[in-house]
Amino acid sequence: MQGLVIKSTGKWYKVLLESNTTVNATIKGKLRLKGIKTTNPIAAGDIVDLITKKSGDEDQFVIQAVRDRTNYLVRKSTNLSKQMQIIAANIDRVYLVATLKSPVTQIAFIDRFIVAAESFRIPTTILFNKTDLYPSKELKQLEALIKIYSHIGYPCHKIVAEDEKTVAFMREEIKNKKVMISGNSGVGKTTLVNTLDPNLNLRVGEISSAHEQGKHTTTFSEMHALNSGGFIIDTPGIRAFGLVDLEKEHYAHYFPEMRDLLGKCKFHNCLHVEEPNCAIKSAVQDGDIFETRYITYLQLMNEDKTDPYRRNEFK
Repeated sequence: MQGLVIKSTGKWYKVLLESNTTVNATIKGKLRLKGIKTTNPIAAGDIVDLITKKSGDEDQFVIQAVRDRTNYLVRKSTNLSKQMQIIAANIDRVYLVATLKSPVTQIAFIDRFIVAAESFRIPTTILFNKTDLYPSKELKQLEALIKIYSHIGYPCHKIVAEDEKTVAFMREEIKNKKVMISGNSGVGKTTLVNTLDPNLNLRVGEISSAHEQGKHTTTFSEMHALNSGGFIIDTPGIRAFGLVDLEKEHYAHYFPEMRDLLGKCKFHNCLHVEEPNCAIKSAVQDGDIFETRYITYLQLMNEDKTDPYRRNEFK
């Protein structure tokens, strides 16, 4: 029998069967996926094969295998291992929620996230939330950010997560699809999900007054069926996003504005850092590539990939 994993809690998995019933399941032995070292072999969005075993008078559901994924999104595991954590799988689109205050989403975090999504060819839309709270200075900053990301091909929207009118466009976009809502803790992901489908009534967290960071409310990625059709994945808040399983030589491929210039540098193995006659560096100087994006690229190229506690410091 086949099912869709709608929640992973580490040991138990909530699975939606083809009969539209939900069951709790465990993994058969030590399930490992080919070529992937992860702290969680199964994530929300996975299609799995199950068998049933009798345990007294009840059926016990056991996951035997995970079907091939169309894509998945990962982040570095927050421990000393070299493993990664799968956030969600088989995603049609990801919506990255960002805020300029309460809390502040760093530009480098946005860039890292969309680089990871690009590497798995997951379309990304950026939602700038809490726009009703911004004074004129931050509104100018917001328009500058929208100019950057719209220019390189990412749809951007100004929203207020509690205001149904500002998020109504999403209903048609997510209908009959599997989409993911992600971002830092406290940016309003769960509020947004509740606005899109009030029947879900998910618990909303608070903002820490000490550091203006969100307190984790969602602890595991969970997929929710929508009344309008399709599924939405609410993810735990992410405070740092370390890229994994990507070679530095390939980073430029995941910056859309750099991709068209690859092969136009003097050296075929140009890393676009210190090499002369580099088409990408020339584009930055000419204003065809935004400097903030190139700074993030340099940060990625120069960081220590073995450090599991990488942070996105960008002022």
